[in-house]
Amino acid sequence: MTARILGIETSCDETAIGVVEDGRRILANVVASSSQFHAAYGGVVPEIAARVHVEVIWQVLQEALTAAQLSVEQLDAIAVTHGPGLPGALLVGLAFAKGLALALDRPLIGIDHLAAHLYAGSMTDEALEPPYVGLVVSGGHTLLCVAHPQQRFEVLGETKDDAVGEAFDKVARLLGLGYPGGPVIDRLSDEGRADAIPFSRSHAKDGFDFSFSGLKTAVYQYVTKQVEGSRVKGEGDTLDPRPSTLDRQQVVDIAASFQEAAVDILLTKTLRACQRTGLKRLVIGGGVAANRRLRQRLLEAGQSRGLQVVCPPPALCVDNGAMVAGVAFEQLQAGARAPLSLAIDPNRCLN
Repeated sequence: MTARILGIETSCDETAIGVVEDGRRILANVVASSSQFHAAYGGVVPEIAARVHVEVIWQVLQEALTAAQLSVEQLDAIAVTHGPGLPGALLVGLAFAKGLALALDRPLIGIDHLAAHLYAGSMTDEALEPPYVGLVVSGGHTLLCVAHPQQRFEVLGETKDDAVGEAFDKVARLLGLGYPGGPVIDRLSDEGRADAIPFSRSHAKDGFDFSFSGLKTAVYQYVTKQVEGSRVKGEGDTLDPRPSTLDRQQVVDIAASFQEAAVDILLTKTLRACQRTGLKRLVIGGGVAANRRLRQRLLEAGQSRGLQVVCPPPALCVDNGAMVAGVAFEQLQAGARAPLSLAIDPNRCLN
């Protein structure tokens, strides 16, 4: 029986609603980002994100229904991300989903944000079946896991400090490139030399946990030495974003060298996980999964090692409602229903 599910995603700064039929066929995938309101702060401001969700979520719903050519009465279930994420942002999406489910008398399905990112791989390659190694890389998460059938996950490793997307944002701010940092560093790296600066890589001999603080500090120290008069002040979020004495070639070389180091760290750990588990399938998800250099090197490594590497298209890498609606289909088939008392779980991690 055909099931059309509405998926609501408000875990961070994107207000996203998608409609998916039978877990695979995307009928609508509308995303409204509030990144322009956070740019002046160099990162997401939770209060601003939550307020923008409230302001635009109804409009996003209308756009999604129009794109899907459906009325709300034709929806079979309402799925919503309830963790992990920013508490205020999650609350907006969950409250909206509860209201729809109650008014329409439709099943409510609570979705793990990270599981949804990995499910984007199944929406990309319909032949994909677990088990597989999953890598989630975004502004808030860097995580390696094994995805088992029936949406069971075994976490292998996580970041011990900054998520990789956060490291991209901080380096971009340091170089005066604005926010969000990932896309602009990806773009500028085409003009730079990836081997120009040998930034440190944090590769533990064993294990699958990640660390990007050492790489971020190495970039900071390098830039500090290059900027005349020590214009860069402080550490972390207090960095002066106007290193005016760096010329363009220096900036693009730093960007390319940082990106290569970050990709090296991700690649080393991920391939180690494939080797240790013996699994030949690998899925990446999350906003940083749209990074072209990461995708290129993973696909090249997969080809040389006999691995099936699934990289969702960029529209399914960023936070979106289609992945939420898609992953909910299996739960709906299994009879899963969330009560209207469902609570947010900001620290949830594939459980």
